Amino acid sequence: MPVPRVEFIESRLPNGLRLIIAEDHLAPVAAVNIWYAVGSKHEQPGKTGFAHLFEHVMFQGSAHVGKAEHIALIQAAGGTMNGTTWLDRTNYFETMPSHQLELALWLEADRMGTLLAALSQENLDNQRDVVKNEKRWSYDNRPYGSWVEKVLNSVFPETHPYHHPTIGSMADLDAASLEDVQAFFRLHYAPNNAVMSVVGDVEPERVQGWVEKYFGAIPATPALPAPLPDMTLPATIGGEIRTVVPDRVPLPRIYWAFRSPLFGDPRLDALDLTGQILAGGKGSRLHRRLVRERRLAQDVALFSMGLVAGASVTAGWATARPGVELARLEAAFWEELERMTREPVSADELDRARALTEADELGALQRVDERADRLSMYATLFDDPDLINRMLARYLAVTAEDIRAVCADVFRDDNRVVLTYVPAEGRAEAPGSEEAAA
Repeated sequence: MPVPRVEFIESRLPNGLRLIIAEDHLAPVAAVNIWYAVGSKHEQPGKTGFAHLFEHVMFQGSAHVGKAEHIALIQAAGGTMNGTTWLDRTNYFETMPSHQLELALWLEADRMGTLLAALSQENLDNQRDVVKNEKRWSYDNRPYGSWVEKVLNSVFPETHPYHHPTIGSMADLDAASLEDVQAFFRLHYAPNNAVMSVVGDVEPERVQGWVEKYFGAIPATPALPAPLPDMTLPATIGGEIRTVVPDRVPLPRIYWAFRSPLFGDPRLDALDLTGQILAGGKGSRLHRRLVRERRLAQDVALFSMGLVAGASVTAGWATARPGVELARLEAAFWEELERMTREPVSADELDRARALTEADELGALQRVDERADRLSMYATLFDDPDLINRMLARYLAVTAEDIRAVCADVFRDDNRVVLTYVPAEGRAEAPGSEEAAA
């Protein structure tokens, strides 16, 4: 079956805003998606958490929109919206009935151009407290909630911008002044640091006119941040890093993490298929062996987090069944990873991984919001929005030898982080490691 192609047009406003428009009149909906080229990797030491803070502040009003009114207006028009922050970027998005598209564009323009008019000390203090509560809820008080932070701390050296998590340091946020936060916004949240994709039941000329009308007068940032210094890292961590975390967890769980190739590197495509073969549902190797046959684990996972500065992270976990010795669980998990480094996967396994990946890709591209997000992503990270039309072919071209070779490069003793969570009281010892405070 031929792979559907996403047709789109591009333009750039005089102030630098990059606009991508893709028509699709199948359903009367339209998606707006803005990626700002600012994530936690762009934060300065002592001023972490700012990008994530703005994920909240951006919904607290602007010159012509009251506090929380952005959300209310979108919902009243029958739309949905949200925002997310990650190491490499921040994005904001709405999906609307197509006849309400102009409202979404106006709202995005108002906060891009006039957010600082509504950013008061009271708003800052309020959203700082919201972020603190989020950290307590999602990280500090959630079972296993600190694993991403601990993995990033281990895979990336302290001098690397991925070393700290997106949520940032609460001490840094407490110390942030209104002037610090205003300066961060002026530096990063500008049209010449943004890509906006509009996808769906739209007329390109009308969209272009609205964007020029609402965004055209927003001034560009005169001097965008200097490019980050060379963040190249060795291919491996250089040794095993092993930590035991006593925590309020119901069952012991072992996490593994590895430094892996950059997002955009075809070897990471092969690792994505590796994740399907090892942990992609009940037919996968880890699930079949550890969960169903040997009954060592309650659940298993393995996946890659694609990043663009220095290295990506491939990570996974296994939650032990009650009474299972962690040494047995770890040995069984590692045995399956090592097997991937020695033996090419079977033709049936590769076909299954390709089929699952194809289903995921085609399923996502049926949705206007996902197409808009991917167009913005590929334009922001690679200056190449047409990657949306080439990624599936890249996945389908991955061979068994590609998988074996990248697994041999990544699943190594000297490139391994082993993070073992154990119940804080009456906990079992993890194999071969010393305890570390949570």
